[in-house]
Amino acid sequence: MPSTAPPEHPTLIQTLLETIDPSGFDAWYEERQFAENIKSGKPYLNTPPPVKPANQHSPSQLNQCHRKIFYRQLNAPEEVDDPDGIFWTGTRFEEEILMPYLSSVVGDKAYVRNSMWVDYTVETNGGDIRIRGSTDPVVVDAQSTPILPTEVKTKDSIANTTAPNPHHVAQLLAYMEGLSREWETEVRTGLIIYGDRTTLSIKAFEVRFDRKQWSELVLEWATTHTEFRLDEQLPPAEPVFDWECNFCSFRKRCGQAEAGFQDEGANGFLPGVTYPRKKVETYVQSHSNARLTPTLAIQHPDLANQYCVYDWCCEVESHRFDVAAVDWDGDTNAYPVCPMCASEGTLSELVEPHPERQHQLTPDSPGVDPT
Repeated sequence: MPSTAPPEHPTLIQTLLETIDPSGFDAWYEERQFAENIKSGKPYLNTPPPVKPANQHSPSQLNQCHRKIFYRQLNAPEEVDDPDGIFWTGTRFEEEILMPYLSSVVGDKAYVRNSMWVDYTVETNGGDIRIRGSTDPVVVDAQSTPILPTEVKTKDSIANTTAPNPHHVAQLLAYMEGLSREWETEVRTGLIIYGDRTTLSIKAFEVRFDRKQWSELVLEWATTHTEFRLDEQLPPAEPVFDWECNFCSFRKRCGQAEAGFQDEGANGFLPGVTYPRKKVETYVQSHSNARLTPTLAIQHPDLANQYCVYDWCCEVESHRFDVAAVDWDGDTNAYPVCPMCASEGTLSELVEPHPERQHQLTPDSPGVDPT
């Protein structure tokens, strides 16, 4: 009687065991996303975003911690990876659940667009403020005139959600004002819809356009932030919401983490700090003078082969050493000892240049690998 056991494929099994791992998956996902951005007509998402004018604001960034947004707008290196899983879930929830649901609700009375663009300028006492961005789904009429814009967000749980987040309100107000101006109509009601990532249930909150909220949450915030940008002044570390610091990508740079830094500017990598590979690459691609620190050269050797690396600097003397010439295991709690000082009977550590010093250096400057 013939055997019904599945055939053995030792070579294939071994290949799969060696291939299916975190690094392989990350590389596959990154390449997949790169191709998807081209396919969807958004190749600009594959490159670092340009620094926007000081008076230009995205609705999604309104009414949040000024320092966090300041760092983000100036492309400071982020200390953590993007929450791609949350982004992916939010996009799928919007496209595969909310859009069909809204379409079923409006029936043959209206239509649903997946997004609409707003780009307008508001005159304020502090100068002109420009607001640009793309909405979430909008209920429209047969001429595509907006009727009811929505702002869709997903959360781990909506059980304790009893009111919309103020910065989501600010975002929706900015969209309502922009759609009203663009379409010469009165868009004065919107919906903030929260989706539960666990149960897929929703909670919806009606938002009426309110002049006081518009002034406080949008115009005053944007005017103040523009002033920080124009003055090239680091905003104070004053988050608008309690949760912002816990989820911020710049905790160490700001001084909210126990890393020995405080109130750092937006430029340069923090010495002794490791960064996700993708964030390192994004930063060096968006800053012409950017180089890797020795810490990052050890952490990401493939990137060290592509980009310049700052030299080690003796903390006592003016000695400089190429990163490849120093034997170091990458332990940031124990920097290497200066070999020249050690040969003379003195122990001194090698250090990495401070972020502000990094910004001033060029490939021909002392302390930088000129290759």
